[in-house]
Amino acid sequence: MPAAVRDLGSDTDLDRLHEIIRTVHPYLVRSRDGLAWQFAHAPAPQRFRVFVGELDGVPVGLVRCGLDWETSVPGQGFAHVSVLPGYRGRGAGTALLAAAEDYLRGLGVRDVQAWGSTDPASERFADRHGYQRRRLARYQRLALAELPAVAPPAGVELRPWSAFADDPHPLWAADADASRDEPGDVPVDDIPYEGWLASAWQPPDTDRELSMAAVVDGTVAAFTLAQTDPPRYWSGMTGTRRAYRGRGLGTLVKVASLRRAVERGLTEAFTGNDEQNAPMLAINARLGYRECATQWRCVRHL
Repeated sequence: MPAAVRDLGSDTDLDRLHEIIRTVHPYLVRSRDGLAWQFAHAPAPQRFRVFVGELDGVPVGLVRCGLDWETSVPGQGFAHVSVLPGYRGRGAGTALLAAAEDYLRGLGVRDVQAWGSTDPASERFADRHGYQRRRLARYQRLALAELPAVAPPAGVELRPWSAFADDPHPLWAADADASRDEPGDVPVDDIPYEGWLASAWQPPDTDRELSMAAVVDGTVAAFTLAQTDPPRYWSGMTGTRRAYRGRGLGTLVKVASLRRAVERGLTEAFTGNDEQNAPMLAINARLGYRECATQWRCVRHL
């Protein structure tokens, strides 16, 4: 039977799709509850949608697709396909990608960005469907153990994100400023506050006690976002505002967060960076992270 594609269904779907993502992308950290949150509460401007691919009535893959809601460049979308290795080559990935592209065309998308693995079969799949391999992402793993403390410089205060429970605006402002310099094909230069709440502040995987901020004269100068699926930890974003770079604040917040993760009993930390993000790759290398996977960021013009 040919591959069938349908919309996301029941909680049974959620269990299966979480298993698929964990199998295909073992270096990504997202709990079942975190996945359910993304499916139900993605930022409204993202127009997020999930299609499920089946072979012989069994879910074997999915595609997550929507609009790039963090950029001022119009017509940008994404379609991230994941298919279990044992079911590849039978048309599920092609059917899922076609469904996502049809949906995105209806939203006015001109450029579709997609992640693709760097193995030869995945590269052939991308080439065959018209996706150009543009940028390489490097995923890194750290076996968590005691890290030496990094003392805050004079005038710098470390605070957990939980200290901003009454008003997380300062964290959003720091993220919006730092993200402008993230390497990519389109700038991350238009993050709306409500969307940031839904993607960074509110998800159940966000741990506000492990996520840290460095505060200078009342301003959040640097921050790190920690998301967990115990015993695993993910660095969702570590950034420093432009005016405060070169002071070691990125290392400061990341070490503080990782030390808290060790105290919590977490055992593995993961992160991912564009290969051109030299400052963050250098910080991670100094902390002991080692590369565990790579992915291409691919683009197709519809």
